Amino acid sequence: MLEATTFSISINRDWRDAYEAIWRPEIFARWASGLARANLRRDGDVWKADGVDGPIAIRFSDHNDFGVMDHWVDAGAGFDIHVPMRVIANGAGCEALLTLYRQPGMSDEIMARDSGLVRADLKALKALLES
Repeated sequence: MLEATTFSISINRDWRDAYEAIWRPEIFARWASGLARANLRRDGDVWKADGVDGPIAIRFSDHNDFGVMDHWVDAGAGFDIHVPMRVIANGAGCEALLTLYRQPGMSDEIMARDSGLVRADLKALKALLES
């Protein structure tokens, strides 16, 4: 079992409206820093991008009625990195939640870096959805 940390941010927008605005993979590049400069492009059932350490392939969950925006990243290490993400109702607004799993062999420094990136990405998502 991997160590997991779930991050969330409150967004002043109806959860269904928020989900509909951002569920498409191409929209991720507007708020997810790792994809903003990665030349995200569709290649059949997966999306390809130029990752920091080389090419990556990403699979995204299909559009659904539950606010699920999970994605799986293949960075060429022989396994997919699962990134669970949800948009859930919170009164008239919503919460965006993203779970970060510490990957095998991940140092404290890399985990702290990735945690900071997730926090920044969720702030960017909030700004996008509330603008």
